[in-house]
Amino acid sequence: MSLRLDTDKESGVCVLTLDRPERLNAVDLATATELSSAWRALRFDDAVRAVVLTGAGGRAFSTGLDRDAVVPQPSSPYSQDDPLIAIGPKSNDLWKPVLAAVAGMACGGAFYLLGECDFVIADETAAFFDPHTSYGMVSAYESVLMAQRMPYGEVARMVLMGNAERVSARRAYEVGLVSEVTAAGRALEAAVRCASVIAGYPTEGVQGSVRALWAAKEAARERGWAQAPHLISLGNLPDERQAELFADRPRTAPRTR
Repeated sequence: MSLRLDTDKESGVCVLTLDRPERLNAVDLATATELSSAWRALRFDDAVRAVVLTGAGGRAFSTGLDRDAVVPQPSSPYSQDDPLIAIGPKSNDLWKPVLAAVAGMACGGAFYLLGECDFVIADETAAFFDPHTSYGMVSAYESVLMAQRMPYGEVARMVLMGNAERVSARRAYEVGLVSEVTAAGRALEAAVRCASVIAGYPTEGVQGSVRALWAAKEAARERGWAQAPHLISLGNLPDERQAELFADRPRTAPRTR
């Protein structure tokens, strides 16, 4: 198993942990399936009234899709398969509040998860970036989700600068991606504290509010995602060229702002 679920029945809070620290909590195909199953199971668990999503190990919340994952694709540009498209809570019809606690790196496919959390708490070690363009790949789904959390110019800079630049926790707070910055190692504690407060409120009002907030973003997200498969198909370099760029990535440390 690549996930841990720990539920405090007294508070009604479940902590869901991505538990692949040796892979910087990257999501392989098995983990993607586990995530979808976990969110769907939580829909029916009345003991859980709020969820905190985090990553094990402290080095990364998640680094997105595991580079070793093999995703067979149909030949048609109109039928691209994305293994991360359904790893988030909203994509699995979970309307219980989900908070993210981020430490270390959160990049690329991690935004599928962060984009479907209700708010994000990060510690001072957190760094957000999108490496797609550095490797000749189109950032389509991820950029749409982040465009609903951050000003356009900030998303564009993060997407287009790729591996050369990382958004610090403080900057993420300034632009609205993060709602609170804590000392190193304290993000989970802060997120659980908020989740415990929310879980103590009447369930119907909380879940109805989550659904209403998501509805305000849903139409724009669906329009953006409708274009994503074609843009990925047309814009991505062949896999072997992506691998070359990944192997030749610069060894210098990226700039953090």
